[in-house]
Amino acid sequence: MNLYSFKKYILSAALLFSAAACDNYLDLTPISEETSSSAYSTANQIEAALTGAYETFQSSDYYVWDQILLEDVRTDNDYAGGDNPEIFAIDLFNITPTNSRVLGWWSSLYNGILKANTVLDRLPDVTDPKLTDERRQQIKGEALFLRALHYYNLAKNWGGVPLVLESTTTTDPGKIQLPRATEAEVYAQILKDLDAAAKLLPDTYGSDATVNKARATAGAAYALAAKACAQEPAHDYAKALEYIAKVEASSANYRLLDNYADLFDGNHYNNAESILEVQYTGGSEGNWAPQMMLPPSLSGDTWRKFVVPSHNLIDAYDAEGDVVRKNASVIFEKVNDWVDEYWGNAKGSSIPFAYKMKNAMGWASTDRLYILRYGDIVLLKAEALNETGDLTDAAAEVNKIRARVNLAPLTAAQTATKDALRTAILNERRLELAQEGQRWDDLKRHNLVVSTMNNLQEIDLRTGQPTQYNVTEAKTLLPIPQQELDRNPQLEQNPL
Repeated sequence: MNLYSFKKYILSAALLFSAAACDNYLDLTPISEETSSSAYSTANQIEAALTGAYETFQSSDYYVWDQILLEDVRTDNDYAGGDNPEIFAIDLFNITPTNSRVLGWWSSLYNGILKANTVLDRLPDVTDPKLTDERRQQIKGEALFLRALHYYNLAKNWGGVPLVLESTTTTDPGKIQLPRATEAEVYAQILKDLDAAAKLLPDTYGSDATVNKARATAGAAYALAAKACAQEPAHDYAKALEYIAKVEASSANYRLLDNYADLFDGNHYNNAESILEVQYTGGSEGNWAPQMMLPPSLSGDTWRKFVVPSHNLIDAYDAEGDVVRKNASVIFEKVNDWVDEYWGNAKGSSIPFAYKMKNAMGWASTDRLYILRYGDIVLLKAEALNETGDLTDAAAEVNKIRARVNLAPLTAAQTATKDALRTAILNERRLELAQEGQRWDDLKRHNLVVSTMNNLQEIDLRTGQPTQYNVTEAKTLLPIPQQELDRNPQLEQNPL
């Protein structure tokens, strides 16, 4: 399927799912004929359903914007900025079960799971001869990948969650009010789905990169599986290395771009380093996140922006002499229309802005964030090699990343011990992947959230005092939305 074919189903898929896509997965009622099996009898209809499942990347606030709040603002990388109390609560670890964004994240991810489950459930019923056996298998693999990705994002934020593995066709409480699976059980399902998906998916769908980077491939399944193995409670780094080897062996020929800045300049989409990215095309399929972050000279408006890079992140770039990645990731601008409490606390102060998405385009940007990219996998390989005792090869992988941005190889002190190299790898991941939705995972994976946040010395210039984050281990999991607890007595809240 070419890009035009892939995109033209979005409208019909949106209509197809509009009746079924309610605010949360526990409140689903089959209120339209479009939810019946008769709606999925042709090749075109199941392709439309699949495209509707992909459309979650563009319609869900989680993938457009909120993952940056959860993964970067909730860490030492960024301050909240803006003027939204619920986003300041994210920054300061005061997230409550009634925070509307918590319900939005939960609902968006389960809505994506619903769409993937619908494809999986209805695919066997399609008897249209236009649907070849090869394409049938690919569709199944793509839906399994998407379901696994959404569960990955649920598990790393909430821990154990209900495993919904069939599309909802009933309002019977006994069928839809499910208890939480354990975190280990959720990761086991993620890996089961990804193993199955990888066997069904091709390395590429042909020579058109706009298709190969828009849709799940075997390489994407193996890359996500490697990340899941590292992130799961058991941290199976040996298995992660097996998956990474399969990514490296892919005929998709993933490689690091020679120029780091090319990844984010808006002119090199669907590049060789990209494994999967959302195909924002502007207009009604545009990305509104850049408008939320870019400075007035680039956004064309004057209200206070969100996701402000922290002193700690800027200091990390400067301590490493990392000019290339700093310039590609952050832009400074003097602002006269608002005051930032961390960067001057006075109008006219120079403020850093998140800059990996560079074109606001009036809330309809074509700028993209990568869902999966090979640079992340190279550094994950370094981490896995170090954790399994191969420090020499681990350092070599890190040095590939450093060489691209004109930094010297890691020093003897940085590679002398597993602990020292782990610290160096995590710092490299921070500088490489800032604003790409990775920092929280890295800190949590290594049990560093509490110590990192509580040891920060970020000064609130309104008071001259350090910001007190007061992070506890309980706060490393998001609360279950209160509305879900009210609707489902089987659910148990995370520690608060």
